[in-house]
Amino acid sequence: MNSSGHTVQLPMRDGVSASVVSVPAGHWPSVLDFLAQRMPGIARSEWAERLQQGLVLHPNGQCALPTQACQPGERLYYYRNLADEPVLPVQASIVFEDEHLLVADKPHFMPVTPAGRYVQQSLLVQLKRLTACADLVPLHRIDRETAGLVLFGKATHERAAYHALFRDKHIHKVYHAVAAWQPDLVLPRVHTSRLVPGEPFFRTQEVAGPANSETRISLLRTSGDRALYQLEPVTGKRHQLRVHMNALGMPIEGDLFYPTVLRGPDAPEDFSQPLQLLAQSVQFTDPHTGQARVFESQLQLTL
Repeated sequence: MNSSGHTVQLPMRDGVSASVVSVPAGHWPSVLDFLAQRMPGIARSEWAERLQQGLVLHPNGQCALPTQACQPGERLYYYRNLADEPVLPVQASIVFEDEHLLVADKPHFMPVTPAGRYVQQSLLVQLKRLTACADLVPLHRIDRETAGLVLFGKATHERAAYHALFRDKHIHKVYHAVAAWQPDLVLPRVHTSRLVPGEPFFRTQEVAGPANSETRISLLRTSGDRALYQLEPVTGKRHQLRVHMNALGMPIEGDLFYPTVLRGPDAPEDFSQPLQLLAQSVQFTDPHTGQARVFESQLQLTL
């Protein structure tokens, strides 16, 4: 917002929308000092480079200067930028688009929003570049390691109605997964459990207590000692499908976190061994058009 309370809308730059940071009370000799202390995850030299490139702005659109005094209460806008961002081997595609909604097919390894080592390669930034829609926002998330369908809203005032579909469980999502075949396991079945944050911080674990997660699991076909499963999450807890499959003795192929951590989230990628989990289809009634929607991913797992 500016001094009159209105939201500032700065233009996108190469698909990246401006982020905002407010200056709290305190002594900040310069803009560079503030940014380097406030967000130490980015090196001071990197902030200096961004300021030099005009990637830090005042609400009026003027470039902030490194040595400028930084006043408590003011806002600074900045554009995320990575100098040596790796390029992912597969790019996303658009499955459907109208004035309200965009549905994309996300490949493995791609984050939905800018995170870690990826900004320009993130799904959101790619789609903003393709569509020039600055208001584009993901209506839900899937893991970076998971491939498949992601829904995006195109208008700010319409997001609440789409979010309500997920909150009220009015969206039917189907995933496919490849894992070991367990001939003694009775399928189809419903797996419920209580999921809470685990250790390390990026994992989820099952604990005793009232269930807060539910997944319907069925067998699609087998190939030797491997099988293709259909997973239908009723709830949407973090890593829910991966944890539930592991709990049944069928960890999903390519899973680096379950049952044990084989590599941390910041380790170099092995693009030859993606997690064999795919957000395959989604079905719902569009709250803005009243139309029945069914979308299917064009990607496939390796069985």
